[in-house]
Amino acid sequence: MGWIIFIVYILGWHIGLYGMFKKAGIAPWKALIPFYNTWFIVERTGIKKVWFWLQFLPIAGQFITIWITIIWVMHFGKFTLLQHALAVFVPFIYLPYLGFSENEKYGGPEVVKKYKKSGAREWIDAAVFAIVAATIIRTFIFEAYTIPTGSMEKTLLINDFLFVNKMSYGPRIPQTPISFPFVHNTMPASPTTPSYTTLVQLPYKRLPGPGFVKRNDVVVFNFPAGDTIINLPDYGSAKPYYDVLRERYHGDRAALEAEYPVIVHPMDKTDNYIKRCVAVAGDDIFIKDGVLFVNNQPAFIPPHSQIDYKIVTNGTPVSDDFLRDELGFDDTAEGDVIRGSSDTTQYLNLTPEEAGKIRKLPNVRSVTLEPYYGTGVFPYDKFHTWNVDNFGPLHIPAKGETVTLTPENVEIYRRVINTYEHNTLEENNGQYIINGVATNKYTFKYNYYWMMGDNRHRSQDSRFWGFVPETHIVGKASLIWFSWKNGPRWSRLFRSIK
Repeated sequence: MGWIIFIVYILGWHIGLYGMFKKAGIAPWKALIPFYNTWFIVERTGIKKVWFWLQFLPIAGQFITIWITIIWVMHFGKFTLLQHALAVFVPFIYLPYLGFSENEKYGGPEVVKKYKKSGAREWIDAAVFAIVAATIIRTFIFEAYTIPTGSMEKTLLINDFLFVNKMSYGPRIPQTPISFPFVHNTMPASPTTPSYTTLVQLPYKRLPGPGFVKRNDVVVFNFPAGDTIINLPDYGSAKPYYDVLRERYHGDRAALEAEYPVIVHPMDKTDNYIKRCVAVAGDDIFIKDGVLFVNNQPAFIPPHSQIDYKIVTNGTPVSDDFLRDELGFDDTAEGDVIRGSSDTTQYLNLTPEEAGKIRKLPNVRSVTLEPYYGTGVFPYDKFHTWNVDNFGPLHIPAKGETVTLTPENVEIYRRVINTYEHNTLEENNGQYIINGVATNKYTFKYNYYWMMGDNRHRSQDSRFWGFVPETHIVGKASLIWFSWKNGPRWSRLFRSIK
């Protein structure tokens, strides 16, 4: 549908210019050659020639072409906001009307010189320009992002405000280009009302960038398991649809959707997540006793990362004053809550540095990693009894790699094949059928990544929902520009993210 609209838009635009050129005394065939036609518009309207060349800038150039078109329409005596909106949004109708209607005439520069904008129109034009410029910057250059949870503590804290650099990996062309300005996927006053329309959907395309996602980058991405959500305030990405479907309804979608309102988001309108990319396409990972290994080597441990520790004392617990004054604990903060504590045993969520300080206390006998006993992790099948602290081994798929599908690994790759790469995968009498063809081989179209939170026991990450495809990458978290907790956290302002 999106390509049909695009083709109609472009054809109608050129057909309309054909008639308008003829009325303006320009050889009409020149209107049919892309960019050659705008050269004659620039020349006839007296626009500085530099604007013609600026059309070749990625992304911004398309908006310059639209502006040149509006200037051209003004030379036909069209000055109202409605007329300009018609030229922008339905040029395939409006430009042919101007070009071929006997009621419309070319007025030339003299008509434009006689026109005087009202004060209100000046304000409207300024507002439209500001919205367009801000939308371009937000979509293709950088975007502000707020940390909502403690999954990255203490590398990133709740209510850190970040700049996400979308140029780092190449800006992504929006799949869903028609949406309400400056919001992501819901309307500001109604968190369950979509802020976009899927009338136009574009295929995945990323413009060239200076690099690729690197191991240990802090990355913002679209939540892979957020394509389908339960559309209620307490659900969404906090309680993912697929978790509820698996745990409560044992895969019965009809039963779940009879009870809950469900909405399907386009890929670029799923919720934004932020995690550390611990493994890239082609890597092999495993976790043993809470320690992550990448390509058989212990992985990088972020210096401010947190994990649960068990502290055994001689009967005198680590004091609240020490936790508050030396470690900065706040019992109201998600990552600092003390659970299951007694005089001889405490369970604390700590950074390696904080654990080292506690080890030096005279009343402390031992500080050890506390295993995470929860079960139920990706890929949720009978062949893998992994958990959060003991996971893998697992290979991260790379573009062009081919895998042999077996009963033991098909659940690992099912969502990649079906959802991320848009194929059909069926099983019939032990045979795998992909897009109607019997085969046990599959070649990946995209690169994939493995994302984990720095707060390893407080993070919903790839251990629960698997691979993150390159299509879902938004950008690199680059800078903390503001931070707030009962007032500004001045020490965190303008801190780079490592």
